Amino acid sequence: MILDKNKPVFGTLEWAPHNENFINGCAHDCRYCYSKEMAIRFKRKTSESWPEEVVNQRKLNSVVKKYKGRVMFPSSHDITPDHLEDALFYLRKLLSAGNDVLLVTKPHFELVESISSDLNSYKTQLLFRFTIGSADSDILKFWEPHAPDFDERFNSLIHACDMGFNTSVSIEPMLDKIDNIISLANRLLPYVTDAVWIGKPNFLLRRLCTNAEDSQEVLNRAKEFDSWYSDSEIHRLFMEFKDHPQIKWKDSIKKVLGLSMPHRSGLDI
Repeated sequence: MILDKNKPVFGTLEWAPHNENFINGCAHDCRYCYSKEMAIRFKRKTSESWPEEVVNQRKLNSVVKKYKGRVMFPSSHDITPDHLEDALFYLRKLLSAGNDVLLVTKPHFELVESISSDLNSYKTQLLFRFTIGSADSDILKFWEPHAPDFDERFNSLIHACDMGFNTSVSIEPMLDKIDNIISLANRLLPYVTDAVWIGKPNFLLRRLCTNAEDSQEVLNRAKEFDSWYSDSEIHRLFMEFKDHPQIKWKDSIKKVLGLSMPHRSGLDI
């Protein structure tokens, strides 16, 4: 997909020109979730109903085409244990159609174990990208209440790597102080074959308010990011990894650093 040269690519389009989903809602119910914000804004869900995962059976059973370029799956929900079999079914359809798939998830170990076993023959077409915004499980629990803790995500990364799959990590949104983000990236890199992406929380206060996550405690925690991710701290983070070929920067950080933005989707750079 070629985009307007005056409109830089951002968000999921940095990673893939196409995306596929088959569920409305997400049981992980992350406080900052952009998909939840969009669903509430367009009255597809309420804050209370968002954690209820509703499978789009028509989409699940539809014919999957061969896309030109990588497909991100999923992009507006996650894969949770209640729908593991459906996810495996849909993934197999995407892969058997010849697609290269970027699987983005806050990983449950049983999910990664099943996918790496059942879809082992497709490993050259599948790139795991695990979202890990902090090594502190208490922080993860606060921002991502029903998603796996750090140990489960870390063990999922190790398992996928050991099984010979291509692996990557998204530290977006960052949920910890810069020194801890540096330590986290260094801890993850030995098990990453592709890249570690780093990015700031996006439109955080707006999304928290829309998602009805606007208690004083939540807002106070969100405001901590202003000092944690000041321009000077972002530059310090960049200097730590500027020569590391496996560290990549999301659009929120590229803007601070004055780095060029891609104008074509799915370049993954």
